[in-house]
Amino acid sequence: MPHEKTWGWFAIFNIWANDIQSLFGYSLVASLFISYGVSGWTAFAALIVAGLLVMALVNLSGVAGQRYGIPYPVLARASQGLQGAKLPAILRAVVAVFWYGVQVYFASTALALLIRSVTGITSGGTFLGLGTIDWISFVLVWAFHIVIFWRGMNWVETFLNIAGPFVYAVMIGLLIVLWIKSDGQLWSQAQTIFANPDGTVWTEISGFIAIVGTMVSYFAAVLINFSDFSRYAKSKRAMFLGNLAGLPLNMVIFSALALLTTAGAAVVYGEEIINPTAIVDRTDSVILGIIAAITFFAATVGINLVANFIPAVNGIASLAPRHISFRMAGAITSVFALVIGGLWVSFIADVGISGFVNTLGATLAPLYGIMIADYFLLRKGHLDKKDLYARSGGRYHYKNGWNDAALIAFIIAAIFSVATVWVPVLAVLSGYAWIFGAVLGAIIYRVLAPSRVII
Repeated sequence: MPHEKTWGWFAIFNIWANDIQSLFGYSLVASLFISYGVSGWTAFAALIVAGLLVMALVNLSGVAGQRYGIPYPVLARASQGLQGAKLPAILRAVVAVFWYGVQVYFASTALALLIRSVTGITSGGTFLGLGTIDWISFVLVWAFHIVIFWRGMNWVETFLNIAGPFVYAVMIGLLIVLWIKSDGQLWSQAQTIFANPDGTVWTEISGFIAIVGTMVSYFAAVLINFSDFSRYAKSKRAMFLGNLAGLPLNMVIFSALALLTTAGAAVVYGEEIINPTAIVDRTDSVILGIIAAITFFAATVGINLVANFIPAVNGIASLAPRHISFRMAGAITSVFALVIGGLWVSFIADVGISGFVNTLGATLAPLYGIMIADYFLLRKGHLDKKDLYARSGGRYHYKNGWNDAALIAFIIAAIFSVATVWVPVLAVLSGYAWIFGAVLGAIIYRVLAPSRVII
């Protein structure tokens, strides 16, 4: 609805600011510096390229949402069919629920840090890899998400606007502490500490490609459902400006801080620590610990609600809108997240952050390609909003509510793109998993879809 389009460029900017600044986002960026054995400069350049690429991709996927004011589950009906749209809605909801549960766990590590910093208490025995304080923190954070969600989207937007800027202040403070403790050696070490002594030009190039691919996969869920956010943008210009300021700029600053703090931790403590709460904990600064815990907690909770919780709820509610209310879908999402977050340390994390991210990205990639090909190539940017909301019939009904061309394109492209992550013979293509999935999905769909559609 027109009256709901209240977000200016700063609100869009803060979506990306908080997404990139979340604890999982930091851990992912830090792990990429370590995992691929490339120099800090190569990894840094790859992260910047990834930011620019993601910006271009979301500018495309957000146009329809901004123009017609529709969320992704509704937009998906144009290419998938009235019933077929439930497939991407389910997949997006599953991915969102996984991310939501994982981010709840990472946010809880910030609360656990706060409790330890204030009380000096340490956890005793552990269950599923988490101590008593860790479990208490996890349940409290899980409940806090529900409270904010119950308050509505205005509370979420306010939460984002407050939390985002303070993350940089804490990161800079942490960097200063590490700089002092490293006796000024942090800068020189950051340039070489992650490099592989046996590295070659090819290992640098392949590492660069893999990092770009992993970061694009990290944003894969937001790439396909950015219309869930762009629908609230005041104008296309506000959306473009928010994406421009939010992605490349935030990626440059945050990646630089992640590089230097991860290197500083390796120099000062002799360990490659990828969770910033663990680094703060090692500084033995109560004040820094309290400030960092509150800031990281706020930032992670804010983006988790927007990027994961809301899309999961939208997807689940769209499966049976007459029987599953928005709040009921929120309750279902929360129950799944409780299980996933609780099992992260003991089981799910063993898959590896990069493998986890790339697999989810490869699964969603074809949906992006199909959506873009349908909206821009077939329909030339025109949709019939009335038919999109129809229960049956209309131009988006297709055959029994399913668009066979989209279904076939998704299956073929998804199988191939996921295979590049896990099949050893295709490992050389793993950095391209998302790109292959999206491009292949778009090409197959364009070939199979009717040459002309009624717009």
